Amino acid sequence: MDVLGIDIGGTGMKGALVNSVTGKLVSTRYRIKTPKSRHPHEMAQVFKKIVEHFNYNGPVGCGFPTVIKHGVCKSSGNLDDEWENLNVKELFTNACGLPVTIINDADAAGYAVMNYGIGKGKLGLVLMITIGTGLGSGAFLDGELIPNFELGQIPYKKYKKIESWASAAAKKKEKLSYKEWGKRFNKFLELVELIVCPDIIYLGGGTSDDFDQFKKWITIETPVIPAHLGNHAGIVGAAAAALHQGPKD
Repeated sequence: MDVLGIDIGGTGMKGALVNSVTGKLVSTRYRIKTPKSRHPHEMAQVFKKIVEHFNYNGPVGCGFPTVIKHGVCKSSGNLDDEWENLNVKELFTNACGLPVTIINDADAAGYAVMNYGIGKGKLGLVLMITIGTGLGSGAFLDGELIPNFELGQIPYKKYKKIESWASAAAKKKEKLSYKEWGKRFNKFLELVELIVCPDIIYLGGGTSDDFDQFKKWITIETPVIPAHLGNHAGIVGAAAAALHQGPKD
């Protein structure tokens, strides 16, 4: 069975068809820039375009870059304030006319790693950290998802949330070297290690592909390993969520 997974980020919205058995993409990834307004109505129209591009008729999984509780956005994050307390599941379902499962984007990436990647069969407390516009985090205990583990929201110094200081977006905005940014990211990981003491941390998002350029500044005791699924992890995990969570929504 092929399932459509859609990964929504602050800069791009992308989707692809995923084989539910292998977790492999069976179509070319289709990407549209996230509207500059990041407003619900405009993003819902882009979501619809992505679904229509694949001429698809079935369950759709969607990784979304905010805290999601029972399909409802609980924090606008890096999006427009209008998203807060909006039922994203309902909005996107109405937009495309198909059943949509909404899951936090880092949780989706974690689903991909734990179901199809190097985390498969891994026990203990496993964290998935996605490095992008923000710092997403997904948590799994003995393979079971603990939803909405939003570690990027930890306050740090003058920052309301540490992701504003240590994300890939911050690196780009401030034109930081990998050394400068790597030390910031390591500080974030030090706080994560102190607070939840995970057994292993997997990294996702585009910046994880550059791990060799900043790994020497990652000094925490917890093993930190690139997930190797790159930017496809969100799409694959979203498709997996449609299968795992869809009937319960």
